[in-house]
Amino acid sequence: MAAELSPIDKAKFVAAQRAVGFVENGMKLGLGTGSTAAWMVRCLAERIREEGLRVTGVPTSSRTAELARSLGVPITSLDEARWLDLTIDGADEFDPNLNLIKGGGAALLQEKIVATASDQMIVITDAAKQVSQLGAFPLPVEVIPFGWQTTKALIEETLVSMDVMSRECTLRMNGDAPLITDEANYIVDLHLKRIGNPRQLAMVLNQIPGVVENGLFIDICDIVVIGHGDGRVVVRDINSGETEDDRVEFVPSDNIFADLEE
Repeated sequence: MAAELSPIDKAKFVAAQRAVGFVENGMKLGLGTGSTAAWMVRCLAERIREEGLRVTGVPTSSRTAELARSLGVPITSLDEARWLDLTIDGADEFDPNLNLIKGGGAALLQEKIVATASDQMIVITDAAKQVSQLGAFPLPVEVIPFGWQTTKALIEETLVSMDVMSRECTLRMNGDAPLITDEANYIVDLHLKRIGNPRQLAMVLNQIPGVVENGLFIDICDIVVIGHGDGRVVVRDINSGETEDDRVEFVPSDNIFADLEE
């Protein structure tokens, strides 16, 4: 199975495995959503099985909760956990300041709530997600269904005064119907191409009536773990300013792949 993985999947796996090395006994963990975060949940489950690691996870989506349960990772709600030691999640883009665009998996609302309720956030990713400036990946904005077209029009009007390259906005679909988030909301994707001032845009978007949250994660990520297909891992800590080059041996057990969807 390992030999059949693409270089991107190998990169995601080694990043996830390296990030799970930060987890300590007794921690309460935010469990991210997405393909890279799914590798993290599998690697965490492996440590629980092999080492007897004792942790409790707070999933950021119903998909992550289902995966964690299937692999034997104990989970609870954020209301029960109240505050977390660490969140490990993926990102759709990250810039040199470790500002992120998240929400490609439509879980940005829960992801942001969980990440900000944590002492530390680690982002696991591959090198392709690193950009000099955010915006090539569409920026997701979660909106309530009531009056969503008005909300979309207000977003488009607001973008006129923002430092962005494009202002195209589209409703995210699931087949012929709008995609519905775990919180029963819609997602409007902003195809901006370039975001000149992410902090300002994040603040302005959240002032628009009907907007629940946006996918800009500003000053939330502490560490990024960048995996490469050859097993090399770069760990960058924004707080200490340190960058570490490491290597993870790519020898995942059969248990990690047991529940991997084709």
